[in-house]
Amino acid sequence: MDRSRQACGAWGEDRVARWYRDAGYEILDRNWRVRSGELDLVAARGGEIVFCEVKTRRSDRFGSPAEAVDRRKQTRIRALAVQWLQAHDRRGSLRFDVAAVVGPRLEVIEAAF
Repeated sequence: MDRSRQACGAWGEDRVARWYRDAGYEILDRNWRVRSGELDLVAARGGEIVFCEVKTRRSDRFGSPAEAVDRRKQTRIRALAVQWLQAHDRRGSLRFDVAAVVGPRLEVIEAAF
């Protein structure tokens, strides 16, 4: 991945993390990596833990970035969430969100899957 794509992705993740903080969430982790993959953002508020997949694009010329989170990706994120919970000895209700950042627009789809 070239640096401009990495910078675009990091910028989108920063925007989404700010959105969660502004909504009263605590950011527990960002870019948590293990051999089987990566979780973009883990946040919590009250007894709820949110795993958010962030998709950033410069335009929606090829559709919404959220459409890239297909069944296979959802299954991988759920498995990673279990690993994260075990590694951090955390419990609570779980929610899986998808955040789509397209240029200046931000859409957070809560309970996307």
